[in-house]
Amino acid sequence: MTEPTTPDATALSSLPPTVFDTLVIGAGPGGLSAAIYLRRFLRSVVVVDKGHSRLELIPVTRNYPGFADGIPGRALRARLLEQLAQYDARVIEGEITGLRREGEYFVADYEGGQVWAQTVLLATGIADAGLPIAQWREAVARGAVRMCPVCDGFDVIDRRVALATGQATPVAHALFMRTFTADVTLFERGADARLGAAELRALDLAGVRYIESPLKGVSMSAAMRPVLHTEDGRDHEFDVFYPMLGENARSELAGALGAQMADCAELVVDQYQCTTVPGLYAVGDVVRGLNQISVAAGQAAVASTHLHNMLPRRLRATQA
Repeated sequence: MTEPTTPDATALSSLPPTVFDTLVIGAGPGGLSAAIYLRRFLRSVVVVDKGHSRLELIPVTRNYPGFADGIPGRALRARLLEQLAQYDARVIEGEITGLRREGEYFVADYEGGQVWAQTVLLATGIADAGLPIAQWREAVARGAVRMCPVCDGFDVIDRRVALATGQATPVAHALFMRTFTADVTLFERGADARLGAAELRALDLAGVRYIESPLKGVSMSAAMRPVLHTEDGRDHEFDVFYPMLGENARSELAGALGAQMADCAELVVDQYQCTTVPGLYAVGDVVRGLNQISVAAGQAAVASTHLHNMLPRRLRATQA
């Protein structure tokens, strides 16, 4: 089989059933890193992305190695796209709406057309849940509303920090943030999520304030500081707010194929990032584990190297 080139968006649906080595779904750090690896292995790859990468919401990431002053998420993604383009591949904008097996191949529905591939790598990420927050995008861009204490706790040292109780671990993130600031306040996310005695004791020992009146909304002050509104009518202003109200993995495509899931619909994978569906791999936030850019890139390296070794070999032709 001759090695196909990556088609453009208008041509993709009209192609004959060319079979790619790998279809990558999602163009965040995990998907793009995997595609770069696979193209450097001389594998035929098509990347499809519907354009909702959380990476572009990050004002500056300082946890990704090699950037001493940090790098904006949008700039990092642009660099990854530029690197991928050097290997004759690019991202097709669009949404994969269905994924199924036909014999030995995967078939993905794409805006009225189809993409055929021997293997699929999902890098579809997660969707955040949360409270309605006025000026949400601007607040995130300013660093007033943040999504990940692990990513940027260092950046809010000694600032006034508010968090909402999480679904799975109500107090863990508040206790984690006490490493970085003495001014931590935890808000109750709802009347149905009262803390137990042991959790209240842990907060008290750590010096974390606890606001029991449920949180009902968040607005931004004129100075772009988060103001948290509770059901008792009070308003509370802080420097930084971590909503911590949970997320769900975008794993519906894998679920339709019967892939095993863990909490929050995150996919269960083996040491090579393979799901319980043979030939279907997953990396990044969509899988169970630590949600970090560097983790997604590392998982992509593992998955793409294993994919290359498992796929039929393409022997290089002798030079004339």
